[in-house]
Amino acid sequence: MEAKLQVQNDEIASVMKHIKYKIVVLSGKGGVGKSTVAANLALAFTQKFPGKVGIADLDFSGPNIPKILGIDGKRVEPVSETSFLPVEGPKGLKVVSMAFFLESKSTPVVWRGPLKIKALRQFLTDFIWGNLEVLIFDMPPGTGDEAISIMQMIPDMSGVVIVTTPQEVSLLDTGKSLVMSRKMDRPVLGIIENMSSFICPNCQSVHHIFGQGGGIKMATEFNTELIGQIPLDPSIREKEDTGLSEHFEYFTPIIEKLLEKLN
Repeated sequence: MEAKLQVQNDEIASVMKHIKYKIVVLSGKGGVGKSTVAANLALAFTQKFPGKVGIADLDFSGPNIPKILGIDGKRVEPVSETSFLPVEGPKGLKVVSMAFFLESKSTPVVWRGPLKIKALRQFLTDFIWGNLEVLIFDMPPGTGDEAISIMQMIPDMSGVVIVTTPQEVSLLDTGKSLVMSRKMDRPVLGIIENMSSFICPNCQSVHHIFGQGGGIKMATEFNTELIGQIPLDPSIREKEDTGLSEHFEYFTPIIEKLLEKLN
């Protein structure tokens, strides 16, 4: 068994060595907009590295990245019985998701842990990413078997981005993800506070619907940096429902900060 796992790990390392920056987007809680943040980060990186950015949707129970990017309904292209090409998304983004293998949008993935872990390994070995500058991993929520296994599988991980909202309940759960990352010796690149505020389109007044200052408080408590605050912007929701085709101004300064840390 150990020998088999070593062979699989070697296969993953062989694929991943062609990717310069491997960034995990993680949260300890569902519903914080992790996939939205991951998709927008990936699109923002395409402005820096055209044709050299990928995103791996590893949330098998909720594979929403294709819908967010407007490429749901597409299928992967097989190269052989055991290898596939990622689907091309907007801006030349390379995309892999369980959604490309499902019969319909409503088909659930009803798998126990061991089967999911096996599929995750295949996702990391069977797709031909080529030479990439950045690969974003959209993780399943929580700190369970799937998250732990993925963190262990990815060699030379560049770092983890934690997504939270200002709400106390969210901070409590996402803080656990941050602690898990550090216990596994994975560098935390920073925190992104999603849904940080709402700006009224009529009067321009700012409303902190989910609380205020949570991201800064969390960054201070865990000795890391708040690298971005994303407001509740109706245009993000509108573009996400119809398929993102461009990144938003909120994410450009975030990727600049990430590149400073990575370099």
